[in-house]
Amino acid sequence: MWTLRRNEDDVVNLYNYLSGLMQIATGGNFLNFGCWDESTKNPVDAQSNLCNTVGKMAQLNDAKKILDVGSGFSEPALLWKKNYPDLDITCLNINSNQLKSANKILKKTENKINLLNSTATKIPLANESCDRVIALESAQHFKPIHEFISEAKRVLKKNGFVILAIPVLLKPTKMDILKIGILKFTWSSEHYDFETIKKTINDSGLNIIETQLIGSKVYSPLADYYIKNHEFLRSEILKRYPSYVEKILFKSMLKMKEAAIDQTIEYALVKCIK
Repeated sequence: MWTLRRNEDDVVNLYNYLSGLMQIATGGNFLNFGCWDESTKNPVDAQSNLCNTVGKMAQLNDAKKILDVGSGFSEPALLWKKNYPDLDITCLNINSNQLKSANKILKKTENKINLLNSTATKIPLANESCDRVIALESAQHFKPIHEFISEAKRVLKKNGFVILAIPVLLKPTKMDILKIGILKFTWSSEHYDFETIKKTINDSGLNIIETQLIGSKVYSPLADYYIKNHEFLRSEILKRYPSYVEKILFKSMLKMKEAAIDQTIEYALVKCIK
């Protein structure tokens, strides 16, 4: 029912149930698919690589105050804070359980990161208060997407950047949800196509200055890792989840790879300026 109703509470419930599965499968707290290259050894490396890629696109070396929307356990924020110590980071998340976990992690470090429990479509920050707004693999859940883009523009300073890292369909379709693999779990809100995302951004008055489609570095390598390490990962998952959940996950990995190869799905990085 969570994947059918697709409201904010359903997304929270879904992640509360499945975040542990993602942590076991990847060995970390990042909650993203990762970006794989020749030097990548495991999912955590890939996830860190994606965070670093987004950080470079956002030009965080020149930033002062950033808003991470849909921040998960704040692992990307911790990585950015390590790389750019002077950043003032606010993590916004509608999932209070994830924020509580993030707060426990933060207390074990010397990093100061602000945690904010709110929806992405009504951001409780002042106009022009941030010079970067980042949604790293979270905007696929924001419903409706145009309200988030409008809010991101409102809180963004002039010449600031909005960065999206988002799974997308390559064209509008009413295809069977089963055809997009694991995304049927983690894509429980709207299934935005790339053209719709770009049009929504342009209609808001933000200007797109860079796009990258990196699906070939995201979906197939993750699926190949899971397939290669299936027996070990299955045994670890079965310690916390029933066997049918792991079976669905494995089949979904295979379907995700198929959807990526036949170019049904892509993974987009989008940089916008105000």
